[in-house]
Amino acid sequence: MMKKVLIGLLCGAAVLTAGILIGHYGIEKSSSSTASWVKDVAKDVDEKMVEEFLSEVDNSHIQENLRELTKVPHMATTAGDEQTVQLMLKRWQDPESGLDQAWREEYLVYLSFPDPNRPNKVTVVNASNHTLHTVREKEKAYTSDQNDPAVVQPYAAYSPAGHPQGKLVYANYGRVGDYKLLNQTLDLRGTIAITRYGGAGRAAKAINAAPYGVIGVLVYTDPWDINDGLTSDTNETYPHSWYMPPSGVERGSFNSHYGDLLTPYFAAKEDTYRIPVENITGIPPIPIQPIGFEDAYILICELDGAAAPQAWQGSFNCTYNLGGPGFRPTSAFINSDVKLDIFNYEEVKNSSNVMGVIRGSVEPDRYVIYGNHRDSWVHGAIDPSSGTSVMLELTRVLGKRVKQGKWRPRRSIIFGSWGAEEFGLIGSAEYTEQYFTKLSERTVAYINVDISVFANASLRASGMPSLQNVIFTAAKQVKAPEQDSMSVYDKWIQYSNRTSPVYGPIPWMGYLTGAGSDYAPFLHHLGITSVDLSYTYDRTKTNARIYPAYHTAYDTYDYASRFIDPGFYTHQAVARTAGSILVRLADSLVLPLNCSDYAESLEDYLDLALRLYEEELLAKNISMEPLKRAVASFRSAATHLDEVIGNSDLANETPLKVRMINDQLMLLDRAFLNPLAFPNKYGYRHVIWASSDTGVRTFPGLSDACSRAMSSGKPNAWAKVRYHVSVVSQAVEGAAHMLLDVV
Repeated sequence: MMKKVLIGLLCGAAVLTAGILIGHYGIEKSSSSTASWVKDVAKDVDEKMVEEFLSEVDNSHIQENLRELTKVPHMATTAGDEQTVQLMLKRWQDPESGLDQAWREEYLVYLSFPDPNRPNKVTVVNASNHTLHTVREKEKAYTSDQNDPAVVQPYAAYSPAGHPQGKLVYANYGRVGDYKLLNQTLDLRGTIAITRYGGAGRAAKAINAAPYGVIGVLVYTDPWDINDGLTSDTNETYPHSWYMPPSGVERGSFNSHYGDLLTPYFAAKEDTYRIPVENITGIPPIPIQPIGFEDAYILICELDGAAAPQAWQGSFNCTYNLGGPGFRPTSAFINSDVKLDIFNYEEVKNSSNVMGVIRGSVEPDRYVIYGNHRDSWVHGAIDPSSGTSVMLELTRVLGKRVKQGKWRPRRSIIFGSWGAEEFGLIGSAEYTEQYFTKLSERTVAYINVDISVFANASLRASGMPSLQNVIFTAAKQVKAPEQDSMSVYDKWIQYSNRTSPVYGPIPWMGYLTGAGSDYAPFLHHLGITSVDLSYTYDRTKTNARIYPAYHTAYDTYDYASRFIDPGFYTHQAVARTAGSILVRLADSLVLPLNCSDYAESLEDYLDLALRLYEEELLAKNISMEPLKRAVASFRSAATHLDEVIGNSDLANETPLKVRMINDQLMLLDRAFLNPLAFPNKYGYRHVIWASSDTGVRTFPGLSDACSRAMSSGKPNAWAKVRYHVSVVSQAVEGAAHMLLDVV
């Protein structure tokens, strides 16, 4: 009996001891696990990691990327484009330096091409239909690149086919006012207009012409607007410098809207509803064709009629006349017409985005998206391959760190290599339409680096004011190209600056008020905080409206490596700056978005609106007080949120509080969306940053409405002004409430 009792006691003691040990170590393990979980959730951007990452971004890798990307022309949906798709997939699926996942997204989109079997022609023909002059159909070859059979003939994408023939007139930039002035002295019916690039959108040059009876349009780049007046390829233009040679022609999409034209607001999938082709808007109603300035010189200098206004004169060593219409009596072209034979055709073709992702460790359902389009008009060394080469280097460095287990971002990073951007931002627009809800609810910010390097003078950044601080932080961290003592920030503020009432002198940051690149669908349609980055040239030293080889057959590796960025140090600086912004947005505990900087921009907008319009509006019994109150409310709310963030130890707060603040910051720009604000502007819903017809740096809807009302004086026009006061006032007030506490 005693033996049984002793055995029972020993067994009980053993069980008790085991229980204590299990409990002790189990609790310790659980405590350790909890501590690790808390540590992960509270992690912030690691400055040491950022420094290491920046040091690994290599200019020689970027150079080799560009060399590889520009081996063949890669216009959207061509064989060359498919080669770049495969290149992107190979890099992003690399087991040692690739991303967590990479795939292609396919869309069936409506594109426009010249007929290779029937090249477009522009000729001068006399009354007997004899050809007196034929415009060059392909650009002059200076290197083997221009002789590549895949180089597409210069053409105007989405120009209709046709064979208009008529007397020539000169219409400056083809703006509404240009045609209106021309029509005061000339009968434009049945004429062909020659216009120069700039001043108005590509499609607008033909859209503005058609109501006056113009039946065809030519467009060229004047040396005054691109070459600082230089015209000779003997010693002045490419291949001797960066300037456009005489035969250079800027290709482009002559389309006013972005996204696939047949599937507005829908992703262009196989079964998607498509509108009838005849219902497409925003494209030229009459044939239009781009030509080189060597041929434009021949045509313009032979024109009859009165001298064009001084503001219409360009760099040719002749007086730009308006046309008789037609040519001078002393010209060899007397009584001759200009004839356009345009054989463009449209086709629905498969276009691909290449997508890649690095999954976030803490908030995988929050996305920082980094994008650049992949397609080009020809070899596209600068546009867009300078940006693609930078993106490939960033993904190499970040992917390698992920594969080696050295780093994983807090939030997921999505990389997008967009297809068919040159035809109207198609790849990015279709992506945002397909994933509208998910992207709207989960995207923190979008970073766009299209042309990464226009030239090597200074950084250029445009974006939401809330991003100003993180952009400045990144720019201060990166050395300026080939400068030991100056940062990118130092060069930037030296080159372009403004005075802030809060910070004093700071670099000038632009606003994204148009649709120049793939940020447009993210910002204007989805309301996602966005930034567009590049390095640019010193505008005090050149009048070039863009880099001179833009959209020509001369935008090649040779051009980029000799004249844009020898050594690729500027590409490296852009990569480091964009990479620092990317990592900070992906890794920071609290999103590095500053609402008070947004308030400053709204106050600047308000001040200008009051100076320009308040007196006139008061005379029409339209009060600006609601807008004043709304902007004041936004300032108060922004200050309040700054205080909440500044007074909180968020690393030790409940994760839900951090998430709540981050959601307020992330969703701020969504509060400015109004789908009814701009019914006549496709894809624009953001009432602060929509494009403006006036170009005035204030609230776009209000500015445009005031301009129309002041010019027409009609009561319904003033009612539209009142409407836009309400639209913007309530949007700003609603955004202010986003920044306050939940109730």
